[in-house]
Amino acid sequence: MQIAIVLYDGMTALDAIGPYEVLRTIPDADLRFVSNTPGPVVTDSGVLVLGATHSFAETPAPDLFLVPGSTADTATAMADRALIEWVRSAHETSTLTLSVCTGALVLAAAGILKGRPATTHWAAQSVLKGFGVDARRDERIVRSGKIITAAGVSAGIDLALDVVMELCGQAHAEVTQLAIEYDPQPPLDAGHPSKASPEIYRTAKREAFVAARNPRDVVSIPKILWRQAIQRVRSKAA
Repeated sequence: MQIAIVLYDGMTALDAIGPYEVLRTIPDADLRFVSNTPGPVVTDSGVLVLGATHSFAETPAPDLFLVPGSTADTATAMADRALIEWVRSAHETSTLTLSVCTGALVLAAAGILKGRPATTHWAAQSVLKGFGVDARRDERIVRSGKIITAAGVSAGIDLALDVVMELCGQAHAEVTQLAIEYDPQPPLDAGHPSKASPEIYRTAKREAFVAARNPRDVVSIPKILWRQAIQRVRSKAA
C-alpha cells in the first residue's frame, strides 16, 4: 500500500508526524512524504524542517494520502495550483483520502468536500462551511465515504489509529497504540471550545487569528475566491 503524506511550507508538523508514527506500522507500507519537489520543507515554527522524499509527479496515485493543516499558510496551500490539482487527481483513485486540522480546507479547495460532512480545527469551522461543507464542529473524526477528516492537530493520531484498525484489525491497532504509549491523560481539560472557559476560549481565538495572519493571503485568498467563482460558472454551464 502506498501512503502519501503531503508537505508544504508552513504546515504544522504534528498534523503529519502524529499520523506518520501510526500509519508506518501498516505492513508493507510504501510511505512517502510528498511535495511539489523533493527536499526540505520548513514547518510553521520556522525552526523545524521536514523532508519531502518524493514529488507529486512521482506519486500520482497513492492508495492513501493525508493532507495536514497549517497555522498561517493554509490559504497559500489552497491557492497552490499544483497541490490542489494533485489532491483532486489523487482522490479519484485513492482508497482513503485523509486530512488533519485545516488540511480539510485544502480538500475543500480541491472541490471534494462540497455537500459532505467534515471537520477541521475549531477556529476554521466557519471557513469550511463557506465552501459548502457540512461542518461538524463538535466531532473529532468525521467520515464521509472514503474521506476521513480530523479536527485540530492532535486528532490526527486518533484518525490514524482508526485507519490502522480498519486496514489491519483491532489487535494490530491496539499493539500500535501500546507501542507509542498513546494513553492521553492531560493535566487540563480545555481541549475543545465546549470544555474551555469563556475567557480561555476568547484568548485562544484571538491568538489563533493573530497567528493565522499572513501577508501572502493578499494574493492567495483572491486566487481561491476567483477559482470558486469560475467553478460555479462552469458548473452552471455544464
